Amino acid sequence: MTRTVMLFGDSNTHGTMPMVHLSDQGRYARAERWAGRLAAMLPEWEVIAEGQPGRTTVHDDPIEGPHRNGLTVLPALLETHRPVDVVLLMLGTNDLKQRFSVNAGDIALGLEKLVMVIRASGAGPGGTAPGILVVAPPPIEEAGTLGEIFHGGAAKSRTLGARVQAMAERQGLPWLDAGGMIHVSHVDGIHYGPEVHPILAEAFAAAIRRHFP
Repeated sequence: MTRTVMLFGDSNTHGTMPMVHLSDQGRYARAERWAGRLAAMLPEWEVIAEGQPGRTTVHDDPIEGPHRNGLTVLPALLETHRPVDVVLLMLGTNDLKQRFSVNAGDIALGLEKLVMVIRASGAGPGGTAPGILVVAPPPIEEAGTLGEIFHGGAAKSRTLGARVQAMAERQGLPWLDAGGMIHVSHVDGIHYGPEVHPILAEAFAAAIRRHFP
């Protein structure tokens, strides 16, 4: 029986390429981006990529729009795709934007709120709670066209992994630290170069098989 994993993330789940200009909208091909690679590695799973550029954990974006709030859209997505066996949750990078003025601890608390929503959703098989794999995003750089938007975020991002780890352990959830595996592109300091995607796909496939056999 095919099981379902929903990848709930931001532009780096969407497959956005590093941006030279703010108007850039490049996206890696399905076979190149980690979500597409993961689907190929997990033929026994239906892999649903729900990656939205600019998505935050729990914040309405006053510039890019309230629809970027992950907390707002998550219940609808869980209902849309149910039954969902597992949610791979990788968010927090966009919360580092200067406009939100939140620290790493608050970002982890935002992720924890999303965990609570997933657990209470009844969107798993037979009305159960979906399993959850938490992924801490890698530290960012303040570089290129996105440097000013993320001013002050690089220092916060270097402590985010530990805060996400503490949250996952508090909730009894499996977790991965992407910062221990990959680095962001120096082009814009946020998005991933093509060499990163195979690494993430392999790590996520192994974790899903290990924690949700």
